[in-house]
Amino acid sequence: MITLAIMGTLAVVAVPMAQVAVQREKERSLRSALIEIREGLEAYKKAADLGRVKIAAGDSGYPKKLEELVEGVPDQLSPARKNMYFLRRLPRDPFAAPDQERAADTWAKRSYSSPPDNPSEGEDVFDVSSRSAALGLNGVPHKQW
Repeated sequence: MITLAIMGTLAVVAVPMAQVAVQREKERSLRSALIEIREGLEAYKKAADLGRVKIAAGDSGYPKKLEELVEGVPDQLSPARKNMYFLRRLPRDPFAAPDQERAADTWAKRSYSSPPDNPSEGEDVFDVSSRSAALGLNGVPHKQW
């Protein structure tokens, strides 16, 4: 009887701790994915500013779609026009539904021309964020990270 009571108490304590551990791991993955993608976007922009990525007049210098970071773009300063790659793979948003097939579709995208207080998609990809409105363990919604 006492053993059963102790086991019940341990289960009541262990389940919430396990849930927090799972969320903490997903949030760590989210932070890592956001850093990886944002570094790729900045590398693309820097290459465009240096004339290595072909951009049209008036373009921001950011990629038109996230997949360009993985698919690569021709290096305009290379005589052979070899492709430059900015990411090995595009990470998925760890909070996205598992039925979304493409990693690029798991992210909310912000264009360069959208205002900071109302980010929206547009002709390029300036930044990404999670689509999850859930609160993080730090009290900030994931989509604001």
